Amino acid sequence: MPTDTPPLPPAFNRLVWSNLAAQAAEQVGLAAAPIVAVLALGAGAGETGLLQTAQTLPFLLLAIPAGLLADRMSRPRLMAGAEALRAASLVAILALACFGGLTWWLLALLGLVGACGTVAYSVAAPALVPALVPQDALAAANARIELARTLAFVGGPALAGALAGWTGGTPAFGLAAALSVLAVLLLARIREPARATPRHRHPLQDIREGIGFAFGHPLLRPVFVTQMIFNAAFFMMHAAYVPHAIRTIGLSAAGVGATLTTYGVGMVVGALLATRVVRALPFGIVVAIGPVAGLAASVVMALTIWVPSGLLAGLSFFLMGAGPILWVISTTTLRQTVTPPDLLGRVSAINILAYGFRPLGAAGAALVGGAYGADACLVVAAVGFVAQALVILASPVVRLARQPMGAASPVTAPVTAPAPRPGAA
Repeated sequence: MPTDTPPLPPAFNRLVWSNLAAQAAEQVGLAAAPIVAVLALGAGAGETGLLQTAQTLPFLLLAIPAGLLADRMSRPRLMAGAEALRAASLVAILALACFGGLTWWLLALLGLVGACGTVAYSVAAPALVPALVPQDALAAANARIELARTLAFVGGPALAGALAGWTGGTPAFGLAAALSVLAVLLLARIREPARATPRHRHPLQDIREGIGFAFGHPLLRPVFVTQMIFNAAFFMMHAAYVPHAIRTIGLSAAGVGATLTTYGVGMVVGALLATRVVRALPFGIVVAIGPVAGLAASVVMALTIWVPSGLLAGLSFFLMGAGPILWVISTTTLRQTVTPPDLLGRVSAINILAYGFRPLGAAGAALVGGAYGADACLVVAAVGFVAQALVILASPVVRLARQPMGAASPVTAPVTAPAPRPGAA
């Protein structure tokens, strides 16, 4: 963890370790599922595609309901229940595999169940952080959370792959289940400070309030639009990369893997430097680094069409990892400070919805790539990265001199939030 971060409360540190365990469980399970599907169940590309769909669909369908729950009940309890659900799904997969009852559609169904737990955990965690740490430590706290997530993202698939090589992959689900149980035990020791009793209203009214606040706020609206375009453009680039790397750049399978690894390396470097960067630069500039780094990465990747180079491809993925991790940390901090506490779950859910644009980017790659080839996808993706950079650079977010302090308005205020405090921009 970064050594220059201020001391943070023990309850938050338990949340960090819980997050590390939960994220590692997710990554191990996600990596093991297609391996087991192919090696043990004979699944083909169609089945693994449906498996991936089942594991990502809850992000689109359940983010808003999860946000509503996060604002109506204890967030640690919701997260513990969600993680217990994921642990149960992993144990069920392990038991079915051990007794010869596992099929690929059962693997997909249980993967969907586990992903439901992932969504609820992912929505509630950012809403819980401001209740555990003071506002002036939010950026450092979010950097610590993202470093844990990044380490899990980098190490989880490698661990699952190693287990698959030694044992065929099934025991990886046992490891993932154990990590999920550890996350539950850590969450059980977190006590959230008392919140105001939520008003008893129709759920749709509460959902409209959260959506209205997120899209009516002058700082949050451009952040969401930027994320939406970024996710679609990145997944278009990512979907086209492997055929481009093999056919245009001339990389081997090992070379492709090596270039993809630099993405995780960039994430780790960005997370480690995040606290120092946030302290050294104006807050709005830190927010802009992610979209600008994404644009630079897409331009470097598009350059490999004319200058085939594995080094350039690796540089592109490194930039794509290092810059956007600063975006995640800074925009999470922004969302936590301008959103009233009783709305944080629903507004965090809006952020999770941006992940729903990833399949659209992959589908766009299929259409453009099928008609014009993988290289054309990289050019179209670069255009998308230009658009997302323009959106955030033209917004008032980049003019913030420092992190806003305090929610912009009470829950009962109009959905269009007031401008930032004097001196904040």
